[in-house]
Amino acid sequence: MNKNYYAVLMAGGVGSRFWPVSTTNNPKQFHDMLGTGKSLIQKTFDRLNKFIPTENILILTNERYNDLVLEQLPAVKQEQVVLEPAMRNTAPCILYASLKIQKMNPNAVMIVAPSDHWIEDEAAFEADVKACFAKCEEQDALCTLGIQPTFPNTGFGYIEFEKSATEDLKPVAQFREKPDLETAKSFIEQGNFLWNAGIFMWSVETIVNAFKAYQPSQYNLFEKGLSCYNNSEEKDFIAEHYPQAENISIDYAILEQAKKIYTLPATFDWNDLGTWGALYDKLEKDPQDNATVNANTVLNDAKGNMISTKAGKIVVIDGLDDYIVVDKDDVLLIYPKSKQQDIKQVRGQVSDAFGDEFA
Repeated sequence: MNKNYYAVLMAGGVGSRFWPVSTTNNPKQFHDMLGTGKSLIQKTFDRLNKFIPTENILILTNERYNDLVLEQLPAVKQEQVVLEPAMRNTAPCILYASLKIQKMNPNAVMIVAPSDHWIEDEAAFEADVKACFAKCEEQDALCTLGIQPTFPNTGFGYIEFEKSATEDLKPVAQFREKPDLETAKSFIEQGNFLWNAGIFMWSVETIVNAFKAYQPSQYNLFEKGLSCYNNSEEKDFIAEHYPQAENISIDYAILEQAKKIYTLPATFDWNDLGTWGALYDKLEKDPQDNATVNANTVLNDAKGNMISTKAGKIVVIDGLDDYIVVDKDDVLLIYPKSKQQDIKQVRGQVSDAFGDEFA
């Protein structure tokens, strides 16, 4: 394995649209959402660990998930778990992790990847990441993997690349916000738009210099701790200074301002597993298009349902179409798939009515 390869695995999100399985105390990345015997974070770690040394993989997460990370990833040591004392979006945590890696290895190239995505062709994923790594080793480039859109999705941001580009890694023209349906349709028709999967590659030197140039106050805040990183003084420094960081995404902070950005249209199938419907799309279906995780089912006059329970639970359904049925501990959710985006709000209503322990 290349000792200059590093990874930052983002594992701090709550995944509120996967409630009631995903909760504040135990979010979706720590669950076996696909019924494979491994949680999403375990699958992501294994995927990266095929070509990135174990000790070079950092897990970036909230303090409350420290024990979950160490429990699910026994190969990871405590010093590899980078803990956020406050939620400040993606830019501050990426800068923090990048400075830690730069101190370990100034020649490092790194990937920043979410911990909760579904990727089936892991060999193609590895090849795409290595192609981006090679670009980042050759020049001061920021790279991202773009997903070939299969329909006009309004839930993703898009990457517009230069239409005249003939090389595999294409110069990015601009990043586009989540569009309305008509705009999304026009993106698809134009042919030079990709879904933004939030998977980034760069050298530590390039990303740190980008923060110096485009986010100097953010850089100065974290630069004060250079002598503390990767030793016993780090925790106290971060506890004091991290909450002062601006709440801003890496897209706004760096990518929308930087000059040399490239995107590689991914050669693998991908799903961000952001909703129950997204999970439904990736699961095997019975002849009536019902998808099941863990449950043993008896289904009559039922089609298009997404059913998830603890392992081995028997579920009997009659006369129900296109619903999400999730049984988790003290919560039973029976909800139309057509309204799946509202589950985040329902979770809040349950929290207000019955307490945070159910959310």
